[in-house]
Parts: sequence; structure tokens; C-alpha cells
Amino acid sequence: MDEIYIAKAAAALGLPCTGVRETSKLLESGATIPFIARYRKEATGGFDEVQIASVRDELERLKILFERKAAVKKSLSERNLLSPDLEASINSAESLARLEDIYAPFKPKRRTRGTMAREAGLEPLARFIFGNQESDFSEKVSDFIFPDKGISDSSAALAGARDIIAEDIADNPDARSAMRELFEKESLLISKVISGKEDSAAKYRDYFDWKEKAAHAPSHRILAVRRGESEGFLIMRVLPEESDAIALLTGMFLKSASSPCGEQVKLAIEDSYKRLLSASTETYMRLELKKRADADAVKIFADNLRELLMAPPLGGKNVMAIDPGFRTGCKLVCLNRQGDLVHNGLFYVEQSEAKSIEASGMIRSLCKKYEIEAIAIGNGTAGRETENFIRSVGLPASLPIVSVNESGASIYSASEVARREFPNFDITVRGAVSIGRRLMDPLAELVKIDPQSIGVGQYQHDVNQNLLKRSLDETVSSCVNKVGVELNTASCELLSYVSGLNSATASKIVEYRKSEGAFKSRRDILKVRGIGDKAFEQAAGFLRISNSPNPLEASAVHPERYALVEKMASDVGVDVGELVKNPAARAKIDLNKYVGGDVGMPTLKDIMAELAKPGRDPREAFEPFAFTKGVNKMSDLSEGMRLNGIVTNVTAFGAFVDIGVHQDGLVHISQLSDSYVRDAREVVKPGQKVSVSVLELDIPRGRISLSMKSNPQKSSRQTSESRGALHGNPKSAQIRNDTRRNARPFGNSLGDAFGGTSIFR
Repeated sequence: MDEIYIAKAAAALGLPCTGVRETSKLLESGATIPFIARYRKEATGGFDEVQIASVRDELERLKILFERKAAVKKSLSERNLLSPDLEASINSAESLARLEDIYAPFKPKRRTRGTMAREAGLEPLARFIFGNQESDFSEKVSDFIFPDKGISDSSAALAGARDIIAEDIADNPDARSAMRELFEKESLLISKVISGKEDSAAKYRDYFDWKEKAAHAPSHRILAVRRGESEGFLIMRVLPEESDAIALLTGMFLKSASSPCGEQVKLAIEDSYKRLLSASTETYMRLELKKRADADAVKIFADNLRELLMAPPLGGKNVMAIDPGFRTGCKLVCLNRQGDLVHNGLFYVEQSEAKSIEASGMIRSLCKKYEIEAIAIGNGTAGRETENFIRSVGLPASLPIVSVNESGASIYSASEVARREFPNFDITVRGAVSIGRRLMDPLAELVKIDPQSIGVGQYQHDVNQNLLKRSLDETVSSCVNKVGVELNTASCELLSYVSGLNSATASKIVEYRKSEGAFKSRRDILKVRGIGDKAFEQAAGFLRISNSPNPLEASAVHPERYALVEKMASDVGVDVGELVKNPAARAKIDLNKYVGGDVGMPTLKDIMAELAKPGRDPREAFEPFAFTKGVNKMSDLSEGMRLNGIVTNVTAFGAFVDIGVHQDGLVHISQLSDSYVRDAREVVKPGQKVSVSVLELDIPRGRISLSMKSNPQKSSRQTSESRGALHGNPKSAQIRNDTRRNARPFGNSLGDAFGGTSIFR
């Protein structure tokens, strides 16, 4: 890309030109964002993943702008309309909107009232009226009565002239730009219910007569109103006060309102706004609001997904996993420390005393036989009842019993991935295995599921799907590469997210591993068909070989730096293995001696950190969690009760918390802290363990309002907005059951869970 665009991107992002230029080169060469952020710090100046992604996105925007400019200039040139001044204006356009403003007067148009007036010969009259606003048109207008062209009198001539003036104003680049600015600053987001649909649109009742400043409208309200409109219940408008818009144009184009010509210009200005500019600028604003709402909603989803993927892993333990159920029973599986299935069975929570004693004995026996070190229980229907039963069978108190979020487990169990892993077992066994593996390593298991099915977003089916997929895929990739992947045991799905690899090359790695045995070194992946030097460069640093004689193979030190580490070890008189084990040996290293070429202090410090803790998992240590004893269903709750909970979803208006009663409660943003909270994500994250108080209960409709304040009381901020949200409690029994049956999970469309109550405002 031209150097001028590098400078423009740097200025727009507030980043150094050098870093933007080098980042651009690396991206163009095929380098991935995780690789650049981790292994090319010297080139970029230490850009992190967010900055690198912003450089990529800004350069992509500028490329689209550059290509559109070229297309516009080509179109104008072919029609002999491209003057030097016009070309200069096009080249100086900083946005697509401004470029289209400049092009608007020259764009081929359909036949309009203005073009018909021009065809009738009224353009000279229009020019006279507009250019002589303090004059009278009386003597002039009689020259423009053309009965044979439909202009039978002076009124028709003046109407045609006004049409020409109105279109010229609407095509004026400065007028269009000023009108956009007015809409952006002063527009109101207005929604009204369609007459006669009040009863069927009950879940949108908060928007039956709603108005707020569009610039301040949060993403969830914008998306809610748009959904109500798309479903045929609401009318949505985005407009400033009409008088303000007309006053803006009047100030730009009207020189005198007291003369006959000036009066015609004033009428043309009003027509230009009402008939032309209003509609086109509202369309622009609707698109801009949608883009802003999409970006906010996608960011919330991606942030929540990151927290879920980076949840603390239990690690390689022998695990008993249970997918709970009443009618069909509880599916039980035992997994070894590698996550392999070694046993499966079935028991019932609600059964005769004799059967309960038999099930208790079976569970104790299995725990002893397979040396079970933890028990994972899905948090679906019958989850708390199953947990209570397991706690009653007489297992050691030291054995952790953990409730595991099972959102999306049913989707995995019915997937091709699950069928390939367990071709001889049904979906109930596969689902239980997934629950157990989620406890052992959430990241490794959740990558097998479409990120959109995990259920930690809002309005995900309403946002731009390409933007959502790109963001979620990049989030998964970022997490996978941050943690690192064990080359000899990782699934194909996990490997496919490694920098430089994809589903095809990941499959070939797994196939090679099966036929040729374990990889001895990272460089051995070059033997895999389809993996060349570039893919190896991108992937190698994120792959791990734990049992290699070379300790660097289990670390994040890239193979391209092995020789450097070997020189460090040699310089202090030890081998690499001793350098890793011996802090005293590492303390002798003077990093300044190794700075040179493409190796700078950032890379050297990263290497030293890895030598101190090779392959260290960046995720937090696992800590068992238990719900409050004796609270298993909503009828066990009472207002003011303090409970343990786990955050399941964070939205723009608050957080949903699982308190172990099969239905999530809502902590409205006004109840998240004793101090003011601007953004819920600053206080809570999915998977976080919290202490909450029950603020309000509505058992018949399954609504729970919670607070994280030290002295909770209903806030004035928690009006119908919060009640509408908590009424949409995503984990009602029906919603939970639908989710497990491969319906859209609750997180993808919280508004769908309203059951006829209000939607988020």
C-alpha cells in the first residue's frame, strides 16, 4: 500500500508510522496476529494483538476507499467530467461518505422531477432564481412557459425550477456532509408500535412510544428496536428536529427570504430536506447505528468468550462426569487423565430407596476403581438434584464435586466431530464426556463447538454475521495461541486454531501422528505434507512437546531462537537443560550482549521469562466452587438471601448469574457495585465467582433480580429496563431444555426468552 496510507493509518490510530509500516508488511506476507504480537515485537515496536488488528482493519478500510476513488475517477474520466479540481477533491476525501458526496452530482441518475424539469428547459430559470435571491422573477418566468412540454403556466414553471434547485442542494457535497453531522449529533431514535399490534407485540411494550438521543443509545436498545421493526411490530425512525435541519440548509443557501426569488429558494430548501435529504441521511444514520451496535455487541460477545475459554483448567485428572436428567436418567462416564472414555453408565436421581442405595454403591465403586479425582456435573435440568445425590453417597470430603456450564454440549454431542471421536456411542455419552473434558480443559473442549453456540452474547443473530464470525474466530485463535498446544495430543479442532495452521493441515498432522507416532521435535511437522517453511515459522512457537529431551520444545521459545539460547548457555558454562533448571546460571546472563540484528530486548526478556517457567499455562489456577447448600430451586429463595453464584453472561445492561436454581438471576448494572459502574465488563466476567443478594422474586414467571451491593436496595435506575431484562431470564426450565435440544442457546438472543414480557431497553 502507498506510503501515504500508512501515514494516514498511523495518524488515525495514534501509532508510530514505523510500527504500522512493519505490521503492514508482516500481514501482507501472511503472518498472523498472534505470531506478530509474540515474535515480532522489535519490528512493530511492541504492538499487542488489539493494536495489530486495528492496523489491519484501518488499512483494509483505506484500501476500500482507495479502490472506490479509482472507480469514481474512472467513471468520471470516461464521461469527460473529471476536471483537475474535481480530481483533487476526490483525492482529498477521507471517508467513503465524503467521497460519495463529491460524486453525487455526477452519478448517473434515474429520471427524477429535476431531470424532467431540465428536459423541459427550466434550468436557466432555476439558476436565475437561485443566483438572484433578492430579485423578482415576474418578468423572467413568462419566458419559460412551454405548453408543448407540460409547462402551461408560471406556477408549473416555478415548481419545475424549485425541483431543480432542491436536487442541486441535495447533491451539494457540503450540504450532505453538514446534514450527516447534524443527524449524528442531534438525531433522536424514535420507535412506535404499529397500530393494532399492541397485544401481539407485548415483549416490545417499552418501545411502543420510545424516544432518546441516537448518539447515546446503547447497542442492546438499538438492536431491540430494529428487531421489533423487522418482526413487524414497531416503526423506527432516526431523525433530528425538522426545524433544525431546515434551519441548517437555510443558513447555507438562503440569502434573502423577503423577495420573490428568495421565497422560491426557501420553498426549494424545505422540499430538498423533506423529499430528498431527510430520507437519504436517515438511511445513512440507520446504517451507522447498526454498525455501532454490531461492533459493541460483537465486542461484548468476544470478551465473554475469551473469559470462558481462558477459564482455569482442572488439568489432567481422572474425572467422573455426569449429564443430569430426570426422565431419561443421569448419564455417567469416567475419563482417564488424558480425557479418554473408560466407562459409561446410567442412574436415576428420583427412584426407590433400594435403587438409590444400588446407585450410591455403583458410584463409590467406580470412583475407587478408576481413582476418580474430581466429579463434573452439568448444570442443566436436574443438575442441583444430581449434585445433592452425589454428595450423599458417602464419597471422601476431599473429592471436588463441580457444577460445569454445559451450554452447547448438546450441539457438540450431535456434531460430526463427536461422531468421529465416539462413533460407537450415542449423544448422551458424548455430552457427558464433553462436560468432563470441559472441567479438565475448557479451552481444548470448547474449540470443538461453533463459538456462537456457547451462549455468552446478546442479539448475536441480529448483528453482522461476517463481523461476528471473524471476531469470535480471532478470539478463539488468540486464546489457543496464548495457552499453547500440545503437539502430540491436541485434537484436530484445537490444532486448527494454531497460528499458521488450518483445518486441512491440522488433519494432516493428526493423520501423520497416528501413522508415524509421536513427534520428537517441532521441526518434524515439516515432514507433514502441506506444511512448508512459512507455516512452520508461524506455528512452531505455539506448539509444545512436553517430554522432549530439549526443554525448549515445551516452551514458547521459537525454534528460530534455539541457537541464541544455546549460545547463552554456553557463555555461562552450562547446557540448555541446566540453564532452565538453574536460576543462578540464568542470573549470570547479560542480555545486552545479545542485542543485535532482529533481536532486541523485548525478545530477550520473553526468552528469559520462558526459561524461568517453560510452557507455563497463563490461565489462573483452578479453584472448586459450590453453590449455597439447601438452595436448589426458586421456592428455596427469599428476598434478602445472600448466595454464592457464577456469572454466566455479561451484557451491556448487567450480568446473569447462576445461583443453582436452574434459572439465572439478573444483576442489573446499577446493582453490580456500591460505586457507579459505566460498563459491566469492568466489574464482572463470565465464570467469575460472586456473592449476590436476592433483590426481588417473581416465582410464577421465573424472574430473579439480584444485587452485588453490600447493602442492596432497589435502585431508581432499575426501572422497567432491568425488569424487562430479568423477566427475560435465560435459564428458565423451558429455555434450558430447548438449549439442550440443539435450539438456539439462550445467549444468542436474550430477547427470545422473554415469554411475552418487555424487551431490553
